[in-house]
Amino acid sequence: MRTREIAEELRPELVALRRELHQIPELGLHLPLTQQKVLDELAGLDLEVTTGESLSSVVAVLRGRAPAPAGREQTRPVVLLRGDMDGLPVTEDLAHLDYESTHHGQMHACGHDLHTAALIGAARILDRLRDELAGDVVLMFQPAEEGPGGAEPMLAEGLLEAAGRPVDAAYAMHVSSAEFPLRQWYSYPGPIMAAADTVHLEVTGRGGHGSQPHLSLDPVPVLCEIVLALQTMLSRSFDPFDTVVLTIGRIAAGTKDNIIGDTGELSATLRTFRAETRELALANIERVAQHVAAAHGQTARMWTTEAYPATINNLAEYDLARQAVEDLFGTERYVDRPAPEMGSEDMSFVLNKVPGAYFFVSACPAQDYPNAPTNHSPRAEFDDVVVPDAAAWYAEVALRRAAQG
Repeated sequence: MRTREIAEELRPELVALRRELHQIPELGLHLPLTQQKVLDELAGLDLEVTTGESLSSVVAVLRGRAPAPAGREQTRPVVLLRGDMDGLPVTEDLAHLDYESTHHGQMHACGHDLHTAALIGAARILDRLRDELAGDVVLMFQPAEEGPGGAEPMLAEGLLEAAGRPVDAAYAMHVSSAEFPLRQWYSYPGPIMAAADTVHLEVTGRGGHGSQPHLSLDPVPVLCEIVLALQTMLSRSFDPFDTVVLTIGRIAAGTKDNIIGDTGELSATLRTFRAETRELALANIERVAQHVAAAHGQTARMWTTEAYPATINNLAEYDLARQAVEDLFGTERYVDRPAPEMGSEDMSFVLNKVPGAYFFVSACPAQDYPNAPTNHSPRAEFDDVVVPDAAAWYAEVALRRAAQG
């Protein structure tokens, strides 16, 4: 296929670009070096480029020249392709690389440098295939996928109207450094990644001296009781096939061994797939915490932050994206995951607005499989052989979806 042929031609320059990006990881919403690199790489193409007002995003619109599908002559299809650009606050431990991170304490430990290079590759492929493109393509270069979330502010700044017409479908991909053999594509029909909420609880009692707990209201044992009660509540309140995961990641109280503090707190991550389940789980967590605290004469206050909805593959868009993988690389190169992934992804905000699909491809170095370090590890390594593959897939799904109307 032409997309794969062109991607192979572009392989040396895309791999070189990926390695340049790997050396300059940046965090969060503001990625000035990465943004400028993307702008420089897109500069030679006929694109309508805008940058974010509140974040270092880049949005580029590429106009196709092929006749529109029947019935879409006045509102030509618009397809969105997303690549995230940010790194992680991780100190890289890959000294054998000759393109190691130059930003101490920062690393592309989740492979977003590959995503960015692949999306630039897709732009170059589609630029050469404009006469076959029956619609327009919005290229979404997004900061802050790792937090605090870049998709929402990009949506607020008009991402879905960047082409002058609403986006019809959206696609994204992610590399993995472990789990599957090199160059294996995988996804899942329907929910593919979980919703994530960070839950905070503060228990307030009455402080005092550690030698006289009967004169105080100690929040620490109450926090411990709440942790156990929450796990029991979840296992007894929800269908075991309706997945709910609550992990208490942090508990804090007191300042010294012989001091009972007034307050104690915990933070947890809640993972769900259905909106109804999420709402019920949050309500139950608050109810249990308040009642356990009240049983001990104390109070509990709950609040949530950093909420990402579930990432859900539209079945028709999933079928299109899967077929593109199989046609490009062979049927053996695609498998369904055995189950959805409990991680979360802020591409979910886009897929809540328009139908689309989210796919994975393994960049696990062949010699390290199946014992490779996972994404987010300081030793996570990604084989850039998959960069042209991802570029070809991005371009192929855009061409097919635009032709579909």
